[in-house]
Amino acid sequence: MMMTALKQAQLRISRLDRMMIMAVVLLSSVFPVELFPNTPPPPKGLDGQYSGKQGQVLVVKVKGEEQATEVTGTFLDRTIPFFREFRPGEPAGYVGLLGIDMQDDPGTYELAVEVKQGEQAKQLSFNVLVAKEKFAVEHLKLPKEKVDLDEKAVARWKAEQAQVKQALAENSRLKLWHSNFVEPVNGKRTGIFGSVRIMNGKPRNPHNGEDIGAPMGADVAATNDGIVRITVDHIFSGRGVFVDHGLGFYSMYFHLSEILVKDGDLITAGQIIGKVGATGRATGPHLHWGVKLNGARVNPYTLLDLPFKSSATLSTPVAAPVSEPASASQALPVRE
Repeated sequence: MMMTALKQAQLRISRLDRMMIMAVVLLSSVFPVELFPNTPPPPKGLDGQYSGKQGQVLVVKVKGEEQATEVTGTFLDRTIPFFREFRPGEPAGYVGLLGIDMQDDPGTYELAVEVKQGEQAKQLSFNVLVAKEKFAVEHLKLPKEKVDLDEKAVARWKAEQAQVKQALAENSRLKLWHSNFVEPVNGKRTGIFGSVRIMNGKPRNPHNGEDIGAPMGADVAATNDGIVRITVDHIFSGRGVFVDHGLGFYSMYFHLSEILVKDGDLITAGQIIGKVGATGRATGPHLHWGVKLNGARVNPYTLLDLPFKSSATLSTPVAAPVSEPASASQALPVRE
């Protein structure tokens, strides 16, 4: 009798143990952090590694299921949208352009990518190694009034900065550019991207674009398809055009003598949008060509080396499902 009662008690305990185990497993799938607070998070960079220098552009690729609805990356508090890429005879993939700002500190940082499929989401983690670029030093001699601003000029400069910030506050969710980029004007590079500028003996902010020397009145072409977001006539940049190419990618054309487009115009790669000039703070006729990619100031010449085939069809932004990591180190070369 005692043996029977003991067996019944053991059976009840066994059933209770199984129920407890099942409950723990169920709850752990829903609340893994709360149930296991000491469990370490997944290691960063688990899905691959990229590397590049300050001012370069990295092409991040994610391949996999077509059912995903959105893919977004985060790098140094900057949002990196991904878009869908189709290539004949190849599986569909998803691409994000990651700009390394000219003043991002060297080091290794995480690119966290979220892949959504309906209400479900998966996380990818890439390591991005930012290497230091060796920038040139330029010594410039300019009229004093163009370097040392009075109160009125400072107030104007601040108002102009606010105007541009407001105009570029919302990024277009459509990818307007295509695979082939155009150099806006033929000429000699007279002001190198990232160079440290010493004006009248005083250090200034590094040069955030490329200066291309060309004759007064030479045609200036748009580097790719886009929308003219704003045209300006500013104290430093002179007459200029800001083009929105979508997904946080903007190109800028400064010191123009003439502007041939207006705000809101749809333009195509190679379309003439202005004429070379020397307006604003300029010592002679040239084009200042700048690019911002999701807030990062990058070398515009990297655009000409983007590894996209002309035959590829690149669509508006959609999601990319989890897949194999892209190959390491896809930094684009900077032209000398």
